Amino acid sequence: MTPEKEKAAPEGAAAEADKGKREGEGKPTEQDKAAQKDKESAEEEEKAAERPKESAADEAACRAALQKIGAVFTEAPAIEDGKACGIDKPLLLSALKDGVKVEPPATVRCDTALQLARWMEGSVAPALSTAMPGETVSQLSQASAYVCRNRNNAETGRISEHAFGNAIDIAGFTLKSGKTITIRPADKDPSLEGAFQRAITEAACLYFTTVLDPGSDAAHENHLHLDVKERRGGYRYCW
Repeated sequence: MTPEKEKAAPEGAAAEADKGKREGEGKPTEQDKAAQKDKESAEEEEKAAERPKESAADEAACRAALQKIGAVFTEAPAIEDGKACGIDKPLLLSALKDGVKVEPPATVRCDTALQLARWMEGSVAPALSTAMPGETVSQLSQASAYVCRNRNNAETGRISEHAFGNAIDIAGFTLKSGKTITIRPADKDPSLEGAFQRAITEAACLYFTTVLDPGSDAAHENHLHLDVKERRGGYRYCW
């Protein structure tokens, strides 16, 4: 090897090393990847925040199932409320199986009403029977159904599922004895009433895709937020 070539070799190696360093600097870190994923998830959620498409066939099937389970409802006029808020085929839900009143009657999409009726029949009634033998629910108290607003009533931010008729907030129950059960923080409540609330909250995630209880944040400390927001892969958000 000539002296010139001997000198060129280390210079070439240095150039390759410098190139590799520059290329390495351009590669995203795990933190970058996580941030990008969060950004994409937020963008996807924003894009998904649209009024649900309601086909005539799906709505007819839903109403038939709701009638079969024993719920009482009437058709309500279509709601066009602002840029994105509204329900194409809303209904006014006034009672559930066995004459359980919904007070006040709730304006929601049919799927929300159907999952509420199924939860009441399949989970709330059996849990109450176990916790308080002989008792049944006579009234369901709801704090919010359809309303055009952002999440947690914020001035800005993402639109609430309430704005599509996808959500209902449960404030409590009145029993046939006249006793009332009010939704409250109950994570450490050792009573049967506390156990009842925890049981129905956990079970709600079998019917709803979002369940927020008083332990989730300050905005939900006096009710259960239940909604049927569709998510990719059947993902459910339960707190």
